[in-house]
Amino acid sequence: MAIRGTEIKIQGLTHRYSSRTGVTFNRVDLVSPPGEALAIIGRSGCGKSTLLHILAGILKPTEGKVLLNGTAITAPSPRWVMMFQAPHLFPWMTVSQNVGVGLSFGRWSKEETEERVTEAIKLVELQDFATANVQDLSGGQQQRVALARSLVMEPELLLLDEPFSALDAFTRSSLQKDVRNIAKRKGFNIVFVTHDIDEAVIMGDRAVIMAGSPGNIVHELDIDLPDPRDRHDTAVQALRTRLMATFQEAANYKKPESATLAA
Repeated sequence: MAIRGTEIKIQGLTHRYSSRTGVTFNRVDLVSPPGEALAIIGRSGCGKSTLLHILAGILKPTEGKVLLNGTAITAPSPRWVMMFQAPHLFPWMTVSQNVGVGLSFGRWSKEETEERVTEAIKLVELQDFATANVQDLSGGQQQRVALARSLVMEPELLLLDEPFSALDAFTRSSLQKDVRNIAKRKGFNIVFVTHDIDEAVIMGDRAVIMAGSPGNIVHELDIDLPDPRDRHDTAVQALRTRLMATFQEAANYKKPESATLAA
């Protein structure tokens, strides 16, 4: 499975849902290098999920643009894949059938489909459940199926909208580590939104904090930690403390008086 990363450039991004609503976020600029795992942290209402939906091509910005290796994102694509909080699986299908559904729509050959599905299922450690119906799996296993369904498309960018938030702590921790390990082995980018400081530290290479109304990026912090990461490690705890303090500082952020909003 040959996956490669991509350079992400967000330039002057502004979004409002309609002329009758306020601006969600205003003139966001950000660059993420190939292979980076980028955490976007912020309180509800700052626009972080909206930003992720624009990266996925699900929404169009009011102003500005997003470039992946120089290509503007204007619609969904197999090159950038998004995972949501719910796995959204087809309950009447097996694990293998769910993982391969995107390839079937793409009219891949049977042989190549089987090869890629088998590898994706192995990556998420569900090979013993390949023929099982997804309704018989736990919540964590179902999210692994959704992850395999994303990976089978060999994306350059994986977007995560808090897909582990509904899972128990043990399962959530295991998936956080596994997703990071897979991304680093395969070299693709991750951009994920979260309220969880621990998740940002365990999964991310860098954290950006969004705050304000309209939202904007007000702080950035490199997460320079070796792998594997253990949340009880002293260095991990120290970084978590720094990030928490930065996040709390951002809660008091106010837009400068000189800033103007896009019409």
